[in-house]
Amino acid sequence: MRVQELFDLTGQVAVVTGGGRGLGEAMARAFAEAGARVVIASRKRDIVEKTAEAFHRDGYDALAASLDVTKPEDIEALVELTMEQYGRIDVLVNNSGTSWGAPALEMPLDAWQKVLEVNVTGTFLMSQRVARIMKNQGGGRIINIASVAGLGGIDSRALDAVGYSTSKGAVIAMTRDLAHKWAPYHIRVNAIAPGWFPTKMSQPVLEQSGELLTQAIPLGRFGTMDDIKGVALLLGTRASDYMTGAVLVVDGGVVS
Repeated sequence: MRVQELFDLTGQVAVVTGGGRGLGEAMARAFAEAGARVVIASRKRDIVEKTAEAFHRDGYDALAASLDVTKPEDIEALVELTMEQYGRIDVLVNNSGTSWGAPALEMPLDAWQKVLEVNVTGTFLMSQRVARIMKNQGGGRIINIASVAGLGGIDSRALDAVGYSTSKGAVIAMTRDLAHKWAPYHIRVNAIAPGWFPTKMSQPVLEQSGELLTQAIPLGRFGTMDDIKGVALLLGTRASDYMTGAVLVVDGGVVS
């Protein structure tokens, strides 16, 4: 198979949660540029509609959808909409997430529960529902967006969000376990663990501690949207057919 074929998504369907902006939008665009029809889902309908309109102007097939990953009825509606429109789901990116900054000694219980509900339970519910589709169609690819925060401790001067770090560690464990559980169905489950990228969620941290963070990055800079696109495309295409349970770290060299 030629390398262009390995990275070709023509005729395939990719669903990206949290796809209206930031890393989600970048990954959705990578799939669209590779030929996929993309479904961009988020709680904020106006944002995903604007993103889908931008995709349409560039000649890509994109569908905007509302989604709260903590609500099974929203997940069911999204899957039904996608199947009615396209008839299949080949790639799922679980990018929806949230965080809450507070010292670990003062983390409110409700904030802790919210972060885990969105980042862990939401990721599982989306994966479970879409995996049923993938099993019936003979396979698929699930990409969970974790974080380097889930791989080890982080200086509280940079990030004081123990719930977020805990949730991303759980996403990594879930990725590795589901990779075993669903391999017989030809469903590959992998994860991306980004480092520091300028997004709406990370912007306050970067503004406050940008210099401290940059000093710890061997490549000396934060990630860009282009830095995530190629990694997502690898895991979303046949180029990664012999990969499952992998966690690809994209952090400028901090962890490695």
